[in-house]
Amino acid sequence: MGDSPISNRKADHIRVVLEEDVAGRQTTTGFEHYHFEHQALPELDFNEISIQAEFLDKPLKAPFLISSMTGGTAQARVINRNLAAVAEERGWAFALGSTRAALESPEQAYTFQVRDVAPNIPVLANLGAVQLNYGYGTEECLRIIELTGADALILHFNSLQEVFQQGGNTNFKDLMGKIETICKKLPVPVGAKEVGWGINGQLAEKLFSLGISFVDVAGSGGTSWSQVEKYLTTDPLKKAAAETFAGWGNPTAACITGARSLGVTGPLIASGGMKNGLDAAKAIALGADLTGFGRKLLAKAVDSTAALHRTFEQTELELKIAMFGIGAKDLQALRETPYLQKRN
Repeated sequence: MGDSPISNRKADHIRVVLEEDVAGRQTTTGFEHYHFEHQALPELDFNEISIQAEFLDKPLKAPFLISSMTGGTAQARVINRNLAAVAEERGWAFALGSTRAALESPEQAYTFQVRDVAPNIPVLANLGAVQLNYGYGTEECLRIIELTGADALILHFNSLQEVFQQGGNTNFKDLMGKIETICKKLPVPVGAKEVGWGINGQLAEKLFSLGISFVDVAGSGGTSWSQVEKYLTTDPLKKAAAETFAGWGNPTAACITGARSLGVTGPLIASGGMKNGLDAAKAIALGADLTGFGRKLLAKAVDSTAALHRTFEQTELELKIAMFGIGAKDLQALRETPYLQKRN
């Protein structure tokens, strides 16, 4: 049986992200504009610092999410299962890549099934919100949840990617009402995320009013999907235009602060260019509930779980060291710290 067009595209995405320079240019996460004021006497025992969190009513050992990346190919199955197994052991949340491939090519469904290796952590399924304008509705969303055993469904927004993608779905009209319907009819929480250009504060506020349960702002500063699609398109016009948009997007830090400044109280995930546990500490101090990591984990997940373990452990350690440096004993104290300063 031949691979489906979606399956082929997913394989191409993995290859390009691993092999090419797909980071946005002339754009950053914004976290470099913030620094913690070191507290020489933290009045803490480092070994008593807690980074425990909670998400979707499930306990997490750390406030971290493995961001949606892949699925739909045999290689993607290995990646997803490696990531999910280590996430289970370390107590991180885990998000699957777009599960549309599993519905359109049922033989690919197995690439998204990780519950046997991740029975306890939050597992999030994922679908492009634009598919609600292309024949998908409550029934398909329910099938995705059933297929994956997920605790929630993420609807992702990737408008610019669809423009650059060969045969992309670019009708993003009248989606808010359809998103509201999905939120009402699904028996699990529904979240929203960008793919790397950022959800600003105003949209985050609107999404929560529609019934969205959590928002992953997924800002700029990391992978640029216009850059990814640039390597895949055969359209010379779009290839040239992709270069123009290499610096497009809302910085991750600005997305978090923008939402909180408007009084948004719902759960926010900071992803998009997160490099380490220090970035995570800044994001949480700015108002994020969790922080998400994507491309930095992908290459390590291809081969084995050993490198993943080291990366997870290092990220947790960096977060704890940042908290020790400002005397924050737990995540609540980190959120309330007066020691995060903005550089001009």
